[in-house]
Amino acid sequence: MDLEKLHREESGRILATLIRLLGDFDLAEEMLQEAYAVALQQWPKEGTPANPRVWLISTARHKAIDRLRRNQRFERKAEEIAKTSEIAVAPESDLEEEMIVDDRLRLIFTCCHPSLPLEARVALTLRTVCGITTEEISHAFLVPLATMAQRLVRAKGKIREAGIPYRVPLQEELRDRLDGVLLVVYLIFNEGYLASGGDALIRRELCAEAIRLGRLLCSLLPKQAEAQALLGLMLLHDSRRDARVGANGELVLLEEQDRNQWHWEQIREGTEIVEGALRAGAAGVYALQASIAALHANPKTAKETDWPQIAALYDALLRSNASPVVEVNRAAAVAMARSVEEGLALLDEIEQREELEEFHLLHAARADLLRRLGKVTEAAEAYRRALTLAPNDIERRFLRRRLGEIEMQNAPERKREERPASEGGPYKRKNRN
Repeated sequence: MDLEKLHREESGRILATLIRLLGDFDLAEEMLQEAYAVALQQWPKEGTPANPRVWLISTARHKAIDRLRRNQRFERKAEEIAKTSEIAVAPESDLEEEMIVDDRLRLIFTCCHPSLPLEARVALTLRTVCGITTEEISHAFLVPLATMAQRLVRAKGKIREAGIPYRVPLQEELRDRLDGVLLVVYLIFNEGYLASGGDALIRRELCAEAIRLGRLLCSLLPKQAEAQALLGLMLLHDSRRDARVGANGELVLLEEQDRNQWHWEQIREGTEIVEGALRAGAAGVYALQASIAALHANPKTAKETDWPQIAALYDALLRSNASPVVEVNRAAAVAMARSVEEGLALLDEIEQREELEEFHLLHAARADLLRRLGKVTEAAEAYRRALTLAPNDIERRFLRRRLGEIEMQNAPERKREERPASEGGPYKRKNRN
């Protein structure tokens, strides 16, 4: 197995198990890096082990024991002596697949402990469980990189100093902890569904991992309807993964996607889960978003989409969980359900807010509506603004293509407007953009 691919897809699971075994975030991360270094030397010569994940865990575990024993010789700390003994006598069965499967769930509940600020819970889980870089997380939270790095350091220190247990909470504790856990899983999926940077739109391993965690949560909490709604939401979004990027590696919008590439069995499963969650009383943020996703996913053609119902659901979502993304999506839905002019007016209102000047999706949505209205000059300006702000290479390629199309439309008009009156004069005002 390619070591880089293994690191990308499995490092979160491996690290979660090491944290359980070693009881220390920083030590686990450092020993895993050392295990990777050994693998880079040994695997090309001796071949890839039958179970690379278990090999890396075992190697990191033994290196941790050696590290702690060396420290004992110099400092003779009772705590480190006890830790070494505990790790050394841990049964090898702890490294078996069935133990590894649950470790990330345990780690998520540890990272989402209520003694940590919500921002730290989410950031620590994204960094530790999913291996998302600190830079990507800082981008998602719109905070400086140094601020996010310090947030992660403080969170790990808090877990260590407070002795927060590495376990799934007891039944009576679950309800209070669930909201933070659901948010973490949702953000993991979002990072996979629309990568915050780089040259890939979708990080499929993150989407798959979020769905797996969602299934585990539903198994653990079968009566929690909002957890079911979140699982259904992720399945419905993920069902379109193969159609979202074209053969040339370019973003394909929902209305232009080849629905033959959608995973209809997954759509059926996701829809059934959402309907069950709604019957069970789910009415929160994930239930509303899942209902919208079901309305997008089930029609066989884009023309069959129930835009009035989608717009009404966005109205409800805006009342319960206002955010820039919700506002922009609501405006787009209104444009489809009522009129492009009404949707554009909503976006113009949003654009007046200073804190959203750097929100690229706002400018991209505004450019699209202006394009639909034939206002090509204004559309081009909006596309240029979105292009300067888009964080993802695939999104930038899409915006560049749209901008090129708009500029091609705009070029003949500019020539006609510049033509002398003797050659026919400019367009009449009614034909201008």
